Amino acid sequence: MSKRSARVQPISAWRFYLVLGVLCSLLALLVGRVLSLQVLDTERGRQFLQNQGAMRSVRTAEIPAYRGVITDRRGEPLAVSTPVVSIWVNPDVLRGTERLPELAAALGMELPELESKLGRYEGKQFMYLRRHLVPADARDILDKRIRGVYGEREYRRFYPAGEVAAQLVGFTNVDGEGIAGLELAYNDWLQGAPGKKKYIKDLHGDVVRDIGVMEPASPGKDLALSIDLRLQYLQHTELRRAVTAMGAASGSIVTLDAHTGEILAMVNYPVYNPNSRKGLKPAHMRNRAMTDVYEPGSTMKTLTLVAALESGRYTPETLIDTSPGRIRVGRKVYPDPRNYGEITVTRVIQKSSQVGVTKIALDLGHEPIWEVFNRFGIGRHPGTGFPGESAGVLPNRPRWHATEKVSLAFGYGITTTPLQLASAYTVFANGGVQPPVSLLALDGEALVGESVIAPEIAAQVLKVLHAVTDENGTARKARVPGYQVGGKTGTVHKVGPGGYMDDQYVALFAGVAPSDDPRIVTVVVINEPKGEAYGGGSAAAPVFSRVTQGALRLLDVPPTEIEAVAQAAAARGGAA
Repeated sequence: MSKRSARVQPISAWRFYLVLGVLCSLLALLVGRVLSLQVLDTERGRQFLQNQGAMRSVRTAEIPAYRGVITDRRGEPLAVSTPVVSIWVNPDVLRGTERLPELAAALGMELPELESKLGRYEGKQFMYLRRHLVPADARDILDKRIRGVYGEREYRRFYPAGEVAAQLVGFTNVDGEGIAGLELAYNDWLQGAPGKKKYIKDLHGDVVRDIGVMEPASPGKDLALSIDLRLQYLQHTELRRAVTAMGAASGSIVTLDAHTGEILAMVNYPVYNPNSRKGLKPAHMRNRAMTDVYEPGSTMKTLTLVAALESGRYTPETLIDTSPGRIRVGRKVYPDPRNYGEITVTRVIQKSSQVGVTKIALDLGHEPIWEVFNRFGIGRHPGTGFPGESAGVLPNRPRWHATEKVSLAFGYGITTTPLQLASAYTVFANGGVQPPVSLLALDGEALVGESVIAPEIAAQVLKVLHAVTDENGTARKARVPGYQVGGKTGTVHKVGPGGYMDDQYVALFAGVAPSDDPRIVTVVVINEPKGEAYGGGSAAAPVFSRVTQGALRLLDVPPTEIEAVAQAAAARGGAA
């Protein structure tokens, strides 16, 4: 080795250990920092960082719940939920993109319209562009993979029966919440509970990965109604035909099971389509059979007959002198169409004699008649739970004018709904017992009814009601070939600003079928029929006949008068 070579100086031990200590300390600090960030749950450790990351990238989404199905008593669907996709966007991401024209075309929108809509949501990160698209149509849009455009799975309510059961079933809003009819009344039962799921999104809002379901969605419960959709269609067809032919303002029909109180059908006209609500008129949404009240008129004479029979002073054969065909009470004169002379109580109801009923009312006094009306549920809610259900009015004044006492017996000065009237007539069809009205199928488990009148009085009234429909009664057009039926007509002047109007009427018919072994009770109301055939016997009774004939056939009730059926068939053949 050259002498000029530098001599290697040994490193001091303390310097070596100092450097080694510093390096080890730095390594320990690094490892400690890594542990605090990745392993240890310190104040700014693993959990803190995970939470911060989750706040920026992890989101919770709602899993929509399937709304329960509404069916008729035979399981036919009336309201079902179908899967749909709603298109939503992040306006901040989408605004200004070169693909806006492509998106507008896919949505069927004009570009200025889309730009204006995005402008209204400036600074927002969520906006619906289209709600409830058919999955195939939504897929056409989403497959374009335009940044900031997303799809959300939802359910849309569909009503297979359309307008036929619309006013009874009701409908939901765009968010799937019931806002009318039974959809509203049983919303909590039908809607179920939505679930929750977590997912990770990137800085552009795109979904990167689904983490998993936090809470599964709980579907809503199904609801079986008491109505028979077959009978509902039949009534809808007949009512629409009658209201249109008569130029009437509206109409309603309700049919009850005479023994269980179940509503087998309930229709109104005009109607609306719950599947397409463009141009929807609020007046068409009303379930008039339960919400609209009318003076029931002469249909209440049947209940006045009950008061007379219960007094013990009258029987169906008791004679009443109606001469000279009119009677004065105070300043009011009550006329009959002609002088019937001396007639039985049965004939009084059969001819709807004003004079005969007035004499009965004056003899009994208004208190027994009012008490019978009250006992039959007039002026009380039927208790179905339907939104907007009316109770009607049964006045109870401390002092009554003489004409008010008499008009009460005629069904004037009180108001009822078609459903209340039908419920009252179930008393006669059910041996004096009034079953609770039900919109839900009872599956053979009938609710306990209330005894209203004695069975023998109910039987007597049924015979009188059958007489009303014979050749000499006011309801000849209510007869049904092959069956005995019974009922009572009503023709009521409508009330205007100045009192009762001479040219506007409500035609009513309340009937029982078959009257020899009752199965159903049906009430028909035609509001403001035009023309000469405006009375209950001319406007409402024929609708009852056609509806009842179809209903008894659908319910498999065999005819009892075979000869009448053959004659009717022969008449149809001859007419053809």
